[in-house]
Amino acid sequence: MGRKGIIFTVSFLFILTIIGLSMSSALAESSKCETCHAKITPGIVKDFNRGKMADDLSCADCHGDAHIGKDDVDKAELPTIVTCKKCHSEKVAEYMSGKHALGLLPVMAFPDFTHKQPKAFIAGQKGCNGCHNLGITDENVRGNALRKHYKYGMDCQNCHTRHAFSKKEALQPEACNSCHTGFDHAQWEMWYHSKHGSAYMTDREAHRGPTCQDCHMPEGNHRVMTAWGFLALRLPEADKEWMGYRVTILQALGILDKDGKPTKRLDVVKAANLARLTKEDWQKERDVMLKVCQECHSANFAKENLQNADLMIKASDKIFDEAIKVVAGLYKDGIIKKRTNLATFPYPDLLAFYEVNTHIEELLYEMFMDYRMKSYQAAFHIMPDYTTWYGYGKMKNTLVKMKGIAKQMRMNAMASKKQKRHG
Repeated sequence: MGRKGIIFTVSFLFILTIIGLSMSSALAESSKCETCHAKITPGIVKDFNRGKMADDLSCADCHGDAHIGKDDVDKAELPTIVTCKKCHSEKVAEYMSGKHALGLLPVMAFPDFTHKQPKAFIAGQKGCNGCHNLGITDENVRGNALRKHYKYGMDCQNCHTRHAFSKKEALQPEACNSCHTGFDHAQWEMWYHSKHGSAYMTDREAHRGPTCQDCHMPEGNHRVMTAWGFLALRLPEADKEWMGYRVTILQALGILDKDGKPTKRLDVVKAANLARLTKEDWQKERDVMLKVCQECHSANFAKENLQNADLMIKASDKIFDEAIKVVAGLYKDGIIKKRTNLATFPYPDLLAFYEVNTHIEELLYEMFMDYRMKSYQAAFHIMPDYTTWYGYGKMKNTLVKMKGIAKQMRMNAMASKKQKRHG
């Protein structure tokens, strides 16, 4: 190459460098939002810029452009599911058809449970609503009511945490564990300690074992449903013995009255999709799960394992049926005083569990929300230790305790009556 060629090449490269730097500088220029928030909420700015949305969206796309300074912070719009729908209509439609979108309803629909609790516990989201806030409220109300009462209300953001909104994050099982853990639904612990969890955790790169998302969100479907629902109380039931246990449980939940007829609480169960109420609906969800299982297992193996998990529900319901009747007998005989006007009396009200006054009622609540849940949930998550020692074994142990307490309460009541007669 001649001298002129070298000079031309160097000059051309120099010009390209200057143009590149100018473009880079222009692209890197912060918006007014970022300039301010880099000082007051730097973590938010950092998160947003590490996510893909920063390539195409600005703060105003989700928060509006009415808020421009410290004196009009209340004008910043809080994103809702409608905001996400503008770009992700298919996933929003899937999500809205599933149970997560209804997560707020079970908490807010039972006044005996919610209205007696501290404001911080429900509206402040330091209790149940810390997770159940992912439910969708009426969109006409959501803008004002959410701002006033549920300042940190979420939906998509529960799994794709703001402001990165990372798909990679939401694909990890840890994205589920902040809600699906602990007392009444320890699915994270069950899965993590199962062979499925061990296989995944010991070789995440190979993705050997299935995650929550693999089983409950096949092919990325955001619907997330199960055959049994949260309460594991399907209707109808062909097994007459099992149906007898189930009627007792539904009466203690106030869903059926003392004569076995539906109450208004059934409307909440339907609205929140808490249970499958037709044979077809139950089978539809079971078929989805069977298909998922057959990605790794034979059809017969998958079917047998799921059926055995079904039978753990029946085994648990048998114990729970007896425990409910122990407490119901104390109500009927006036040993535990009536504190409810439910049409199911003398059955105890399982939804008033925070307001009970006797130890035996508290034990019944623990059996329902803790031990029964773990007994069958662990069976489906392939964790026999949880089914045995945290679930079924605990149910049997608690029933023995309850019978002993009931016997003592009856003896005390008789002694008290004698004392009154002779006093």
